[in-house]
Amino acid sequence: MQLHQLRYVREIVKNNLSISEAAKVLKTSQPSVSSQLQQLEQELKLKIFERRGKRLVAVTPLGETIVEIAERILKDVNNIHCLASDNHNEASGTLSIGTTLTQALYALPSAIKTFSERYPNVHLNMLQGTPREISELAAEGEIDIAIATEALEHNSALHTFPCYDWNRTIVVPKNHPLTKEKILTLEAVSKYPILTYMMDYTGRALQDASFKERGLEPNVIFTATDADVIKTYVGLGMGIGIIASMAFNMKKDTPLVGLDASHLFRPSTTLLGFRKGGHLRAYTYAFIECFAPHLTQETIQARTSEA
Repeated sequence: MQLHQLRYVREIVKNNLSISEAAKVLKTSQPSVSSQLQQLEQELKLKIFERRGKRLVAVTPLGETIVEIAERILKDVNNIHCLASDNHNEASGTLSIGTTLTQALYALPSAIKTFSERYPNVHLNMLQGTPREISELAAEGEIDIAIATEALEHNSALHTFPCYDWNRTIVVPKNHPLTKEKILTLEAVSKYPILTYMMDYTGRALQDASFKERGLEPNVIFTATDADVIKTYVGLGMGIGIIASMAFNMKKDTPLVGLDASHLFRPSTTLLGFRKGGHLRAYTYAFIECFAPHLTQETIQARTSEA
């Protein structure tokens, strides 16, 4: 049994049982993948995949167990390579971060700058996507860490840690009636057309729950994934915006006005996650601490060893 045979099996499963697609990912030929799979099955004297003609149609029950074991073996092999890399050079390599646009624009810049100054030889690769997308990429080991408010805690393949709490700001044009409210209420907010985040983004579920708890139905007329887009259309007079407070800058966003809404909504928590069983390089721990100072290497290792 060869490691590359296990890689072939893993890629076939990841590519919906398509040998041709797996071959493309592996940068080899389709006949080579088919041949190696056949050799492995002959050696094991069992079928990993069910076939219909030449086409793979399902993973056999024993094949499911083999795929799980192969995944663990390949993860451990990757961990060995990472340990060796750390031993040779702890200050160079690549760090892949998956996050949402809001985190990339407003929460991460300071940490990125600090980290880059300390580790100039580490290449940072930032991938933006939906919380669900980056959660899955982290679970599959395609990225080193994922940072988002949604989805991460529901992925059992990830270790997750709270980074910071945040709340919301109501964004309105200058001289809007809400600016004259002595105490801002959800009842007052719900009287106006609302522009805010799409569902499954930037704490939207908690936001909606606050209205529901008060028996209110917010008139959401426009949604987007980006606070800057929301602010643009608030400026055009379409309605009021509800955005993450970190996305509003009093100077840059003039002539819009930001109204603190932290008393109206429960705070949301941004999480950081990485794959269980994976090896974090020394500089990965350093980046995490730049972003969330309470998450030291010792704290993380203590938590993950208990899981």
